[in-house]
Formats: sequence, C-alpha cells, structure tokens
Amino acid sequence: MERVSVLSLLLLCLTWGVYSNKANKHKPWIETEYQGIVMENDNTVLLNPPLFALDKDAPLHYAGEICGFRVHSGTSGGAQFEAVVLDRSTGEGLVRAKEPLDCESQREHSFTIQAYDCGEGPDGVNSKKSHKATVHVRVNDVNEFSPVFVERRYEASVPEGRLFDRIVRVEALDADCSPQYSQICFYDIITPNVPFAIDNDGNIKNTEPLDSKRQRLHSFWVTAFDCGKNRAQADAQVIVTVKPSCRPGWMGWSKRVEYTPGSGSIPLFPSLHLETCEETVWNIQATVELQTGHIGKGCDRDSYSDRSVRRLCGAVRGEVDLLPPPSPAANWTASLPTLPSPDSSLVFSFNGSTHVAVVPDSVAAAVPGDHFTLQLWMRRGGANTQPPANQARGTRREEETIVCSTARNDDSFSHFSLSVHGCRLSLFYWPDVAAARPVKFLWKLEQVCDSEWHHLSLSVQYPSVTLYVDGVTFDPALIHDNGAIPSPAPRQRLVIGACWEPEQKQKDIVNNSIPEGRDTGRYAGGYRGLLSGVTVRSGSVEPHSVVECLYACREGLDFGDLETLGSGMKVHVNPSQSVLVLEGDDIESFNRAVQQVTYRNSLRFATPGVRPLKLTTSLRCFSEEGCLSLRQLEGYLVVLQPDARSSPSPGWGPTWHGRLLNLKGPAGWPCSQS
Repeated sequence: MERVSVLSLLLLCLTWGVYSNKANKHKPWIETEYQGIVMENDNTVLLNPPLFALDKDAPLHYAGEICGFRVHSGTSGGAQFEAVVLDRSTGEGLVRAKEPLDCESQREHSFTIQAYDCGEGPDGVNSKKSHKATVHVRVNDVNEFSPVFVERRYEASVPEGRLFDRIVRVEALDADCSPQYSQICFYDIITPNVPFAIDNDGNIKNTEPLDSKRQRLHSFWVTAFDCGKNRAQADAQVIVTVKPSCRPGWMGWSKRVEYTPGSGSIPLFPSLHLETCEETVWNIQATVELQTGHIGKGCDRDSYSDRSVRRLCGAVRGEVDLLPPPSPAANWTASLPTLPSPDSSLVFSFNGSTHVAVVPDSVAAAVPGDHFTLQLWMRRGGANTQPPANQARGTRREEETIVCSTARNDDSFSHFSLSVHGCRLSLFYWPDVAAARPVKFLWKLEQVCDSEWHHLSLSVQYPSVTLYVDGVTFDPALIHDNGAIPSPAPRQRLVIGACWEPEQKQKDIVNNSIPEGRDTGRYAGGYRGLLSGVTVRSGSVEPHSVVECLYACREGLDFGDLETLGSGMKVHVNPSQSVLVLEGDDIESFNRAVQQVTYRNSLRFATPGVRPLKLTTSLRCFSEEGCLSLRQLEGYLVVLQPDARSSPSPGWGPTWHGRLLNLKGPAGWPCSQS
C-alpha cells in the first residue's frame, strides 16, 4: 500500500516537472472592437462579438489559460465597467457595470480592454497581455418617466361664429432619453361632450362654430401619452373664452358732414374710432384727402376781381397781363382756345404745338431785367392736350416751356424762361444781357405734375430767386451755372406756351449778333396744359404775406391741437392742406388724434357745394400674414348756402358763383368791382 502511494507521488512530480518546464511563448488574442448594449435596469453588457480571449499556448496549464481581463478608463467613463473571466480554459469573458447606469445622464460609453494569461505557474510569473481592444457600450432606455405638461393651464379667446384650424396648442415633455419613450405619441381630451378636438401635435380646434350667448366660457381637460403608453403625471386644463362678433374697421364713420359758412374750424370725425378686434398692430397710418379740384382753381380763395384782391391784400400795383382777354388792343390771345371756368377768370388751353401766344414788343418792353415778379395759374394736362401722334407711348416727354423771353436772331439762348419737365420746375435766367453765364434754378415739386390747379409766383431779385406755390415758399433744389456762351442780342421776343428757336446756329453769329434778314426759326418745347392769369410786374418783389394773402387756400384740412398728440404720434399736412396724414403705434392715441382732424374755411362766403372726402388706412402687424386690411372710406363735406340774413343787399358788390360779396371801402361804403 505504501509502495503504491510512493509510486503515484513520483509520477505526479514527474508530470509537474514536464509542465513547469514548458515556456509561455504566445500573447493572448481578442477582437479589436466590440459593440455592447446594456439596459438601465441591468448591469450585464451584451457584446457583439462575444468576449473570448484565445491563446496559442493552449492546452498548456497556466500558459494556455486566460486568468483575467483589464478595463482601461476611456474618455467617456470606462471606470464604471469591469470584465470577468467565466472560463479560463476557453477564454470566455463578461463585461458588466459596477453600478446602475442612467441613460438620461450618459447614453454612450467607450473604453479599452485587454486580456492576460496565467503565466508559467500558479504565481503568474511571465504572464502575457493581449493588444488593447475598444469597447462601445450603448445604454438602452427604460420607460421610467411620464409626460409632463409645460403649463398646467392654457387659455385662449376666439370670436364666435367661426371655425379655426388652431385655437391653442398644448405641449407636454418626457424626460426619457430614447426617441421611443421621450416622444409624445398623442394627446387626448378626457372631458366628454365638448365641441373641440386635439391632434397628435397638441393643436386644439373647435368642431363647430361657438356661440357666446349660449356658452361664453368652455373649460375641459387634456392628457398626453408617450410612445411607451405612459400617461402624463397630471392632466392640463384648457379654458376657451368666446368673444362676441367683432368686425375690424372704422366705427362711427359719418358719410355726410355739413359745414355752415362762418363756422371757422369743425371736426370732421368727432366719433370715429378704429376697431382692430384685439389684433396687435405696431404701426397705423391714415390718410385723409379733401377734393376741391372742381371749385374754381382748386379750393376756396378770395375770388373778387384780381385788382380788388390785390388792393385788399396790400399788393404793389403795376402788373402787366400777358394773357389778357382777346380784344382789338390785345389780339395776341385771340387764336388760343379758351375753356369755361367756375370763377370769373379766363382759362387758355395749350396743346404743345400750335397753341402759342407771342406778346407784342410794346408789351414785352415792360418786362424787366433782374427785378420782377412773374405770377400765373397752371394746370398740367387738361382739355385739348393729347400727346402728338408721332410720340410713342411711354417715351419720355421733353421739357415744356411756359414763358420764354428770347432775343431776336438768337441761337435759342433765353433772357429768361420758365419750364416744366416731369415733376420739375426750372427757371433759366440770364442776369445781364452783356453777361455770358446764364443760371438755371431747379425745383422738384409734386404740384407741377398732379394735374391740379396751382398758383405760381416767381420773384426774381437776382441773385435771389423765390418761388411761391399756392402761397407756400420753396427753395431751389439745384442751381446750375451753364458756363460761358455768347450773349443774346438786346431785342426781346416774349412767348407764352413755347420758346422761339431760330434756325441760325451759333457759328453764324458775328459780334454776338446775327445779320439782318435771318430771323427764321420755329417754336419749340411747347407747353401742354391750362394757363390763366399770367402777369409780370417790375420792381421790388412781393412780400410773403402778400403772396399768401393773394393765393393761399382759404379752406382745407387742419389739426385741432398739436399739444394733445400722444407719444409716438405724427401728423403731416401737405402745402395745399388737401391731404393730412396721421401715423402712430398706439390705438387709443390714434383714435383721439383722428377725432381732432378738422375742416376750416376762413371765407365769410364759402363756396356752397360738395367736397368729396376719402380716408385710407394701412396697418402693420407683427404677423404680416394675418394683418388686417381696411377698405377705403368715402364720404363728402357739404358746404351749405350762407345764411341770407348775414348777406348784403342785392346789387351791392361783385358776384362769384352767383353769390354776393361784401366789399367795403375805408368809409364803409360798398366798392364796385374794378
């Protein structure tokens, strides 16, 4: 028995010596990259491919076995993981989390791992390591959170009687990290029998028109579900208020406004206010237009005879009428067509070609040199002023000359000429016949191209030139010095409605004159429109107060009290006071301002009749797509007949439009028409 035990011991020692003398020659081998998945509620990582370490020294004891795996911390949290050996002989391993993982905190993890064998004996001497492999672990989400509404209560208000695609939108959020569990799959209205529906995006609409009389307030509850079918922690309340019908626009508009002569200024829109139906607007602009083009020459002015008006306004006498009524003594206007006028003035029509008035030399000699005032009524366009047949539609019109004082036998150089071109008025002026530097003054004016009557008063006191349009002064926008050119001959030719252009060219001029017998040419730059009351007066220019008294409108739009304008409000009135523009950003301030727009007429005997009114409104909203659009309002102002009790007795003074005018002299006696 003892002999067998000793023999077995010797055999074991021999075997141990054989194995212990076998060297550890090879490193373990693993895959270079692994993809792993771990659930939030589990710590075992499922790897693809599975974790196996191979060793070519197998099946040697120790040297061919895998003793362990080592995890190296990466940039995204390898310290949270460990790797263990399940079978040393096969090299099978397992990666697991040391503690529960949170997908919401970190969804992806990356680290490296190595395998090492058992060495050459039980003490692990001369153990070898594999290369480093990369492990990517994704944490799979668990539906641990329920949806939460952003607001506990949602409120909205809508007008009655309409169907809306969206009244209000509710929104719930889910804190889970995965698309499956973090998305809200659908919403639901849990209050039964309500006339509302909700879609999967949380948009609530009404399923039938709402009636404020039947039910002013609707209250109901909604809930939300994520795609894992978790219901919201708490439901949300929705309150919808139904407003009575609201129509945006101007309220309190009166189509007819009456004015009694002698009333001074009256408000045009005392009860007008703008209703926007709670639409938020950031800019409001309203334009009020008063149309008086049918009254005389555009508005109520003092319409006594010109001499009477000039005397009343303190104007200097001595004017020369360049377009007088045709008579044996003034036959140069006989060939011009005339038009009927509501007032006592004579209106001449010019067609731009054949209608020209050449003022005789005896009258032209009264036209001064460098101190004079030229005054006229003008209206571009009008009767008998169609474009010539050879002018293509859309082509640019040439300069049209109203008044031109040229030298005979001249090369079309003017002593002075007043012309229009588009919306520009220009004065070409030669300050001295002996000088060689003509000057051109230029104004850009809407009044010369709006096809309305306007009065122009041009006062020249060289080098100062002052222009009054309807009694309002305008400075030149541009002044040109046309440079050195030959001087005109001293003899003048004064033309109304065009400018004389001789055929002789500048090369034939000898000593600044053209030989006798060469006075041939044509009329160029014809004016197309209406003219009336063209006069010129030499000497000192008229003061501004006189010009304003003579020709300014006595009626027009005005604003009551500028000091009451609210913050951010602006008001603008054009020079003829026929257009008033209000602009602001506050509804209440704007409504107060509109109610202060007035009509004034300072004439005691205002012209009775109708003045059309227009109100145009434009709104700008934060949401341009849904901004309100207001239609233009049209009405009219009626100037009533003057009270007969305040009128003078018949036959005491001049009449206009069939009404009596009370002109009294210094002693109070009526003055006859001059």
